[in-house]
Amino acid sequence: MICLVLTIFANLFSGAYSGVHERTFLAVKPDGVQRRLVGEIVRRFERKGFKLVALKLVQVKSGAGVRRRVQGGQLGAGEGGALEPDPLPPQASEELLREHYAELRERPFYDRLVKYMGSGPVVAMVWQGLDVVSTSRALIGATDPANALPGTVRGDFCIEVGKNVIHGSDSVESARREIALWFHPNELFCWEDSAEHWLYE
Repeated sequence: MICLVLTIFANLFSGAYSGVHERTFLAVKPDGVQRRLVGEIVRRFERKGFKLVALKLVQVKSGAGVRRRVQGGQLGAGEGGALEPDPLPPQASEELLREHYAELRERPFYDRLVKYMGSGPVVAMVWQGLDVVSTSRALIGATDPANALPGTVRGDFCIEVGKNVIHGSDSVESARREIALWFHPNELFCWEDSAEHWLYE
């Protein structure tokens, strides 16, 4: 409940999530999921000292409901009365992707980018920490892997700009917009991080 109030407050007042409470949105793209890089990417951000406050695996589908709400989650009676999970995974709409990349709408690769992001599961995450937006961009590396330094995600795992594994918010304002687009406020978790004492003065 406290986290929900803080999230709503943060959306109303831009300075609410700043300093050690700054948040950013990251998404492991379909190529990163298919190449089993999710764990490695999470490991890098955890080892840096950032705090994971939201994570979900999302399948983007054309025609799925607007704003990517969970379709399944309830148990139903199958044949013989056995309980089985609803087979529908959390889904996102193509409209969500088009809104996410709205600033690139006039670029020639826009439709191709939206199609690529809908080609497989995406792992959406929210991370929190001091200067997490700018530091995340440094950890991720340049958009074009040819310009990404060794040691960055793209420098280590990417070859071509069209398959660059991960998205990261490029500003605090973009992070706030993208988090609100991909997550409901009650999906963001506030939890006490016992390591903060060893990370911040």
